[in-house]
Amino acid sequence: MFPSPILTIYISRQFSVAVASVLAALTGLVSLFDFLELLRRSASRPDATFNLIVEMALLRTPWVVMTILPFAILLGGIWAFWRLTRSSELVVARAAGLSAWQFLGGPVLCALALGLFAVGGLSPVSAALFAQAERLQESFLDAGGGPLALNGGQLWLRQADNTGSVQGVAIMHARGVMMRANVLTASQVSIFRLGPNDHMIDRIEAMQARLIPHSWLLANARVLVPGKLPSPPSAMAMPTDLTIDRIQQSFAAPEALSFWRLPGFIHVLERAGFSAVGHRLRFQALLALPLLCATMSLVAAGFSMQSSRRGGVGRMIGGGVAAGFALFMLSNIAEQFGQSGALPVVLAAWAPAAAGLMLALSLLLHLEDG
Repeated sequence: MFPSPILTIYISRQFSVAVASVLAALTGLVSLFDFLELLRRSASRPDATFNLIVEMALLRTPWVVMTILPFAILLGGIWAFWRLTRSSELVVARAAGLSAWQFLGGPVLCALALGLFAVGGLSPVSAALFAQAERLQESFLDAGGGPLALNGGQLWLRQADNTGSVQGVAIMHARGVMMRANVLTASQVSIFRLGPNDHMIDRIEAMQARLIPHSWLLANARVLVPGKLPSPPSAMAMPTDLTIDRIQQSFAAPEALSFWRLPGFIHVLERAGFSAVGHRLRFQALLALPLLCATMSLVAAGFSMQSSRRGGVGRMIGGGVAAGFALFMLSNIAEQFGQSGALPVVLAAWAPAAAGLMLALSLLLHLEDG
């Protein structure tokens, strides 16, 4: 027996309204605490005005929405299903011959759609605004002047080297790194070109380097080859696939990149020799987000559809909230293990969704008496 479309739409609407209300309330609460923390940090920074702090908090709001979305679906689902159970609407539906698996299709699809929208639509907006908030924070709240200044004005870069007949890598060390008007310049530049098996090909010493699209422009550069005299100083151009944005983002949080940009950026990082574990973990977590959202709707149903006449409703709802916190802690622990390399990235990202799904299926099977 298939549920009536009217019943499916009604339950889905109740579920969606409850989730939207809880999401708005949680977003406001978390954003308020975030604003207070930014306000505290700005107390010793006279340049960080109140309007700037408000702007930074607002810019971080979409990122907050994406972070708390699964938990909002859990709490909103518990609220919606508990109201429907208390009013005996779900009891009547089940007495009419409908199982929980039938009328839960609408809420699960709604949760899945929310997850897909968050990944495909909200992620680019969240990443762009989060990156802008991070730049404001680095400029007005952090002690340094940006990611390049964190290394005392020095920068180490590793990139693929395709200038010669032998494919290799180039390791660049620069002092006096400065970025002004979106132009990256460095002085006292040393570039070590390595071939297969890390065999030294040559070394380039330049007084100054400037990053332009697809190239490093080297001024007064001398090439030092083992067993030969240094070449006369001259201007050189060294090809590169790095850009200012990619260099900055390699030091920034993976949350500053959207779902659509992560695969290409991961490829560039790994090709250049940077560690992309954090970015790959973020990409897999975004892939798992729709499943996690759908799983949270099933967990909510399993913990809140028990009839109030049987008693223990408070314990069931409390158990649902506790299960949500447990899944949240599991997600954080798995992320830490994934960042350290103790767990494969795919396992660390998908483990919370898989654990929640097994919990939800067990609860619903028990609720339906097998």
